[in-house]
Amino acid sequence: MGWLGFAPLIFIFAIFYFLLIMPQQRRQKKWQQMLSELKTGDKVVTSGGLRGTIVALKDDYVHLRVPPDNLRIEVSRGSVLTVTTAEEGK
Repeated sequence: MGWLGFAPLIFIFAIFYFLLIMPQQRRQKKWQQMLSELKTGDKVVTSGGLRGTIVALKDDYVHLRVPPDNLRIEVSRGSVLTVTTAEEGK
């Protein structure tokens, strides 16, 4: 009879797990994989909104060439949000 009191808590935890925790873990894993596959020449967007092309890679940093003046800046690898493709820019 005591386990019936815990059934709603278990049910609520299961809902939180499947709706919040599991999708977040999948997004994190996909993002980590994207970061590990970065290479020179990739066009990326950073968390600060900068768009640029990777010209060099270091362990924890990425060197970007940012238009229109072809500035070369160094940003942390973790600030890269997405890799854009040529088709998206058209």
